[in-house]
Amino acid sequence: MSLAHFGKVLVVAPHPDDEILGCGGTMARLVEEGHEVEVCLVTRGRPPAFDEEGVARVMAEMEQAHAHLGVSRVHRLDFPAARLDTVPAWQINRAIGEVVEEVAPDTLFLPFVGDIHLDHQIAFLGAMVAARPRNASVPKRILCYETLSETNWLSAPVTPAFVPNCYVDIGATLQRKLDAFALFESQLKPFPDERSLKTIESLAVVRGSTVFAKAAEAFVVVRQIEGRS
Repeated sequence: MSLAHFGKVLVVAPHPDDEILGCGGTMARLVEEGHEVEVCLVTRGRPPAFDEEGVARVMAEMEQAHAHLGVSRVHRLDFPAARLDTVPAWQINRAIGEVVEEVAPDTLFLPFVGDIHLDHQIAFLGAMVAARPRNASVPKRILCYETLSETNWLSAPVTPAFVPNCYVDIGATLQRKLDAFALFESQLKPFPDERSLKTIESLAVVRGSTVFAKAAEAFVVVRQIEGRS
């Protein structure tokens, strides 16, 4: 079954590599099926917390990973990484809103609100403000992806728990996802770290087995509008 109903896609990524971890296999599959997939990168590392050389390296790795998957465009907002809580909410909401308005996606992929990283939570909230159903061009579906070492590290069930209710079969594109993340050499870790290729593959296999597929990515459906042309 194709993903034709996903239409034009925008993925909101708090930091470079979050989108690959969360929905890289789905992104690859969508591109293969002819969809236009764009990414909204919310933050960028800044001194003194991040050195310029390291930031430039991560950005270059991201560009290589996106080229490998076939991402058509990246919108860089350049808010300070790991300091998104220091930025007035209206600025974040407006910036993400401008991207959503320009792209006019049918499907919006977001980080999960229960992720341990505050940047992820704020990016989710800003995107939800941008996606308020106030006109006919609002995204028809909003899905939250899971990010290894973020989604599973807060304190569920005291905080929001990631309980997937949507799965995308990535059996044919799992290797593309793994190859894309491998391009993030600065972020790649040896097993048993969660940001290892073995762990990424293992999660995909477990999620796939949940729905009798060889591999899958799991999502939480936030909103889905049916029947709108």
